Order: sequence, then structure tokens, then C-alpha cells
Amino acid sequence: MRGVQLSSLSTLNYRNLAPGTLSFPGGVTGVYGENGAGKTNLLEAAYLALTGLTDVTRLEQLVQAGEHEAYVRADLESGGSLSIQEVGLGRGRRQLKVDGVRVRAGDLPRGSAVWIRPEDSELVFGSPSGRRAYLDALLSKLSARYGQQLARYERTVSQRNAALKSGEEWAMHVWDDTLLKLGTDIMLFRRRALTRLAELAADANAALGSRKALVLTLQESTSPETYAFDLAGRRAEELARGSTVTGPHRDDLLLSLGGFPATEYASRGEGRTISLALRRAELELLSEKFGEKPVLLIDDFSAELDPARRQYLLDLAASVPQAIVTGTERAPGATRTFRAHAGRFTLDGPEPADHDDGLAEAVPGVMTS
Repeated sequence: MRGVQLSSLSTLNYRNLAPGTLSFPGGVTGVYGENGAGKTNLLEAAYLALTGLTDVTRLEQLVQAGEHEAYVRADLESGGSLSIQEVGLGRGRRQLKVDGVRVRAGDLPRGSAVWIRPEDSELVFGSPSGRRAYLDALLSKLSARYGQQLARYERTVSQRNAALKSGEEWAMHVWDDTLLKLGTDIMLFRRRALTRLAELAADANAALGSRKALVLTLQESTSPETYAFDLAGRRAEELARGSTVTGPHRDDLLLSLGGFPATEYASRGEGRTISLALRRAELELLSEKFGEKPVLLIDDFSAELDPARRQYLLDLAASVPQAIVTGTERAPGATRTFRAHAGRFTLDGPEPADHDDGLAEAVPGVMTS
């Protein structure tokens, strides 16, 4: 199966990264160096340029200290065509362009990248909101309509909560019909998608050497069949709390390992294995949906992993058309290797003919044009 190809990545004023352009061949590119050298920031910039997505709470966190704007650019091939994707960042704003034309995040190739990182263990041990965010982000990549419905649902919940906090019970009929329609659509789509996601995650967990079965289920605060009844039945509680307490925004993705809740009973190693299984399932789902493998970004390939699971990650990287793998040591089998130091990346070994040290000419003016 063909894959998305990140030909080069350009950055300007992005976190601690020095301005410049790195080119990437097919196969595995390794990036190694000490902690704080900029390896994770490089992968974060690549994921942002490829997908338009970031999980930081404030966009200015991505802008280098002392600067007002930052910029990332990905030159890539997807679906047999070449394109340039640019993201400009400023205080509270993000501007995306494809081939010089402004677009929305939903217009970017939705299956272009999967990012595996040590923090993924929080999918297992963290809050329900984190697991919900993982599920919603994946389903929004699989279906643009799901992402649109989810955004409308979240706005409706916010507006409805404002009315509840003001004690405006009379206004509930304004929001409830929309809430019920959108919420029902979201629940039904989650149920359908979870069937395949659960299969792939269970297979990946077994392939990682786990002898305990991994089972994924939805813990729903209501159901499509009882949603209207449950919403009306908790009206007094909602007015008292000033918030909407029923609906898919209250659901959880339950992870069961060997018949027990993984959140409570899994070891740290088992939790890392489960999170790897979830990301492998994400990779396979996106490949099935779009007919090409995403770019695989693996941060700190040896973190919290025994030798067998570390090798699984390296084998996974080698199995896709393109992967970028970071670590404090060199990634075995890499086609190209960079050494990271203070936000700069130096090519290890002979320099290939296609290596580009210059910053893309399109850098200036991304936020003003």
C-alpha cells in the first residue's frame, strides 16, 4: 500500500527549533539526541503541518520566546499529487494554507499522520475526557461529517449550559431538539466505528505479546433510544448544577484487560502496551479508510518499553512507507539519521544529494497574506 510522503519540513520561530528545512526520504528517518534537544518539538511541528492539529491549550505556547508568530510548512505527496501545507501561528489564531490558498483544518488530508508518544499512557491511566478526545479525534479523521457534528454539538452544549446557569428553563426547548439530533448521530457513529477499532486494538495488543485480552467498550450516559427521556428526567439536576449532565460529552471509552478495568488494574508496562495497541489500531483504520499509510511519527522509541516491545515499534516503523523515529539513542535500521542539539539537526554520515539546508521562501508573511 502506498503512503503519504513528507518530502520536507520547514519551521520558523517554532518552540526551540532553529529556522530551517529538513528533507526526509522514504523509509525510517532517525533523530537522536539528549532530552531537551528539540526531538519532540520536531515531531510536534511535523504533525501540525501534516494535520493542522495540536493539543496545546494556547497557540502562543508554540511560538518561540520573544517572537509573535511561528510558521511550519510540509511539502508532501498524498493521493498521487504534490502539495504544500502551511500553518501560521499567532496569539489565539491559526491560519492554514494549501498551495497558497487559505483552508480550514478539515480540508487537510485527514489520514496523513499518526503520532505515537510516551504520554499516550494517559489514554489508559488518565481521565475519561482524554479517552473521549482520542476517540473523537480519530473519528473526526475518519469522517469529516462526524467532526462537523461534534463541533456543532459542543457549541450547543455550551450555549445550553449558559442558559442553565442563568436559570432559563424556558429556553431548553430552543436547544434540546438540536442537542438530541446531534447527540444521537454522534452516539450511533461511535458505536459503528468502535466495532472495528476494538478488533484492531485487540489484535495489536496480542501481537505486542500480551496474554490478556483487550476489550474496548463505550460507557454511555444515555442511549439513542432513551436520550430524550433521560434528558427531561434530569432537568432539575441540570438547573442545580448549571450544566448538561446527559449526552455523549459525558461518555467514556472503557479499556478492559483480562476482564478487569485497565485504568485500575493495569501495570505501567501493560498501560504502555495498551496505548501502543490503540495507536496501531488508529494507523490501520486510517489506512483502510484512505487507501494509503499515514506518516508514522514515533517519539522516544525506547521509553518505558522492554526490548520486545521496543522491537515491535521499530518493526512497525519499518513496515510503513515513511516513519520518523526519535530517541536518546540512534534508531537501528534508519535510512537517514539526524543528531539533535539545541533545536538544530545535523545529518549523521554522508550527506545525500537531495539534502536541503535552506528555509522555504514561502516563510515570510503567512499570517498577513
